[in-house]
Amino acid sequence: MTHDLIKDGKFEYYTSGEGTPIIILHGLMGGLSNFQGVIDYFPKLGYQVIVPTLPLYTMPLIKTSVGTFAKHINKFIDHMGFKEVILLGNSLGGHIGLVTTKLYPKKIKALVITGSSGLYESAMGESYPKRGDYDYIKKKSEDVFYDPAVATKEIVDEVFGVVNDRKKLIKTLAIAKSAIRHNMAKDLPKMTTPTCIIWGKQDGVTPPNVAEEFHEKLPDSDLFWIDKCGHAAMMEHPEEFNEILHKWLEERQF
Repeated sequence: MTHDLIKDGKFEYYTSGEGTPIIILHGLMGGLSNFQGVIDYFPKLGYQVIVPTLPLYTMPLIKTSVGTFAKHINKFIDHMGFKEVILLGNSLGGHIGLVTTKLYPKKIKALVITGSSGLYESAMGESYPKRGDYDYIKKKSEDVFYDPAVATKEIVDEVFGVVNDRKKLIKTLAIAKSAIRHNMAKDLPKMTTPTCIIWGKQDGVTPPNVAEEFHEKLPDSDLFWIDKCGHAAMMEHPEEFNEILHKWLEERQF
């Protein structure tokens, strides 16, 4: 990502545009650049897009959990002086968005999830990991997408770097275990925040039935499918993803 990050106290983030804040929450193996399409698209339409760096590897191990990240986002919302925000999260980011919305519903105007964990037990990676095996990491990275070519060398190198850094690997496994423990099935029916669910039809990490269960359990949700698409819809089909989200935001008058 070529954008300059703002370092502000204990927070680090990128921001663009003015208007209704959309806070983007990246996944466990994802970075800010995964949302480049969203970052480029929405500031022109009267939204402020903010991408905070999640403290995945800087929290003490004992505090490394989905719940702690949700509290971090709550503090970030207060730090930025926002009254209400739209949260948009992929994979672990979606899960953090769900927990934040459950804990602080008055601050969340709307929630957008894509390929989110929170229901499906193996979503956070029962396949972790073989250290040092680059071909294995490459295959696993490619499996995230419908089109394996989306898993560029840069993406594979980033994942390979994480699993071969012992401290990061331990944190990654702790986060994955926390995500599995923090199942949202009982919470979802009580969560009335308007939720937009955008899912890849060929998502092999959080399969389509997971999206259907989110839709069924969340009282005020809309479900949209993107075909020929895996676990990261905003990366594989950024234009279609943006069009779906923009239309939904317009219809809901956000």
